[in-house]
Amino acid sequence: MSRLGIGIVGLPNVGKSTLFNAITRAGAVAANFPFATIDKNVGSVPVPDERLEALAKLFTKGDRVPPIIPTSVEFVDIAGLVKGAHKGEGLGNQFLANIREVDAIAHVVRCFEDPNIVHVEGRVDPISDIETINTELILADLGTIERRIERLRRSAKGNKDDAALLSLAEEVYAVLERGEPVRSASYSEPLPKDFGLLTGKPVIYVANVADSDLAEDNDMVKAVREYAAKEGAEVVKISAQIEGELAEMPEDEAAAFLEELGIEESGLNKLVRVGYRTLGLITFITSGEKEVRAWTIRQGTKAPGAAGEIHSDLERGFIRAEVIQWDKLIEAGGFAAAKAKGWVRTEGKDYVVQDGDVILILSGI
Repeated sequence: MSRLGIGIVGLPNVGKSTLFNAITRAGAVAANFPFATIDKNVGSVPVPDERLEALAKLFTKGDRVPPIIPTSVEFVDIAGLVKGAHKGEGLGNQFLANIREVDAIAHVVRCFEDPNIVHVEGRVDPISDIETINTELILADLGTIERRIERLRRSAKGNKDDAALLSLAEEVYAVLERGEPVRSASYSEPLPKDFGLLTGKPVIYVANVADSDLAEDNDMVKAVREYAAKEGAEVVKISAQIEGELAEMPEDEAAAFLEELGIEESGLNKLVRVGYRTLGLITFITSGEKEVRAWTIRQGTKAPGAAGEIHSDLERGFIRAEVIQWDKLIEAGGFAAAKAKGWVRTEGKDYVVQDGDVILILSGI
């Protein structure tokens, strides 16, 4: 499966690059002035998965612990958008093109006051910030769909497929004209990917707060949650500054620091998990003494497609799959015991793989 990306967007100076640095430790520029980021930065982030460690313990022999290979999500740090981006203001054309390339959006919103960090609008108002970004993306989409409608009107007269697409495009236009993102409405048919609509991408709102507001929501975070709920979007609360500090600590020190802050899990782990889910992805696992490995597939993928993620030959020669959920495998104490209990199922080509399946592929090649 081709790598899917989540674009980190927001107004300048809301903490995007600080967040990106913490996620990837990639050293993207984080500076206190607009447009510090011009070229996009890309980083691949492991997806936290406690199931892998549990399975590795099951297959540990003596002192040899099998290597754990997690799956990952790609994050793209996209420079801050400003009013007029849809017309090219503030390098807007380049930034919008970068957003067009990703599969989902992590919209970072500043939910903290700090007189030492300038705000491009001169005040901190997270809902206004969200609407500024959404308006620019909606206006860009209006331009895109208007051009598509013009072409379809010329071709629809002699083409039934184009006539149907024209009707669908006009539905989309009506939503955008009301000032609403494409994702907020339902349509008579699934929207073609080649419509290329920015506001059709799923969004996660990332509320960037001061460390003092990590335990409980401040009023700004509450407002963001209320706004997101209207879109059916998820909100992840983080302190990008704290996450940056955590990223530099050894694992045990980071855990102690989180406990001191009264937090069970880092905001970055939550963001990666939510991002993975937002992309419509699930994980299946191959497990044994040699390695414990997570594999990424889209929800709804059948067994041969999952086999193809491991190797194309396995998909071509697919015969059947032996499948068990990860927790049942641990409960049984291994594959042999699980088979003896009748817990390992034999599945064919029509089996839809479930999240957490441990799979052994049997192939004729």
